[in-house]
Amino acid sequence: MIVFDSVSKRFPNGHIGLDNINLHLERGEMAFLTGHSGAGKSTLLKLIMLMERPSSGHIQVGGHRLARLRRAQIPALRRNIGVVFQDHQLLFDRSVFDNVAIPLLVAGFDEDDVGKRVRASLDMVGLLDKEKLNPLSLSGGERQRVGIARAVVNRPAVLLADEPTGNLDPDLSADIMQRFHNFHQAGMTILIATHDLDLVRRMGHRVITLEKGRLISEGQLVSEGDAV
Repeated sequence: MIVFDSVSKRFPNGHIGLDNINLHLERGEMAFLTGHSGAGKSTLLKLIMLMERPSSGHIQVGGHRLARLRRAQIPALRRNIGVVFQDHQLLFDRSVFDNVAIPLLVAGFDEDDVGKRVRASLDMVGLLDKEKLNPLSLSGGERQRVGIARAVVNRPAVLLADEPTGNLDPDLSADIMQRFHNFHQAGMTILIATHDLDLVRRMGHRVITLEKGRLISEGQLVSEGDAV
């Protein structure tokens, strides 16, 4: 589903964001992206979303080589990729319903379909009864769930998350990760960038570790008690 073939990213100031990354994420796989601050996690996610372009190498998403996409084709690619941010990026002058509906309105869905999809998405994250509220009245965990509902309302094949539990306590973090696990069980391809190694260990999925822009390891993390 997602393939990085010898991908590097060098920024104009000379900083190397990624250095010769080779990576293959299978369709329907859930994986975690870890590493220190500045290791290249956000850069890797931005390349998948075409918010950045690689300096060298090739990236494929869903069988499409990103370098070959014309500008007019980029919106269609992005509609097939849901994104969850750490700060959820909600609009506080709109209701929960209207925040979740934004991707559908941009894509030109009709009003009836918007209503059905938004409510189905809110129901999946347990917030159907909050649709008329302003996000300011919600807790931090609820706001993050609104962000997740907005990311999946288009029913994308790929879901990317950049530190989605960074501002949440352990119980709320576990709840958010369970939501991602449910989407994975439904067949969605999911890549989550996170610093929370304890939570990653409990989830039991592949872990991709970056260090100074380089991929240094892949595999599952184990607790000290499980190590041989």
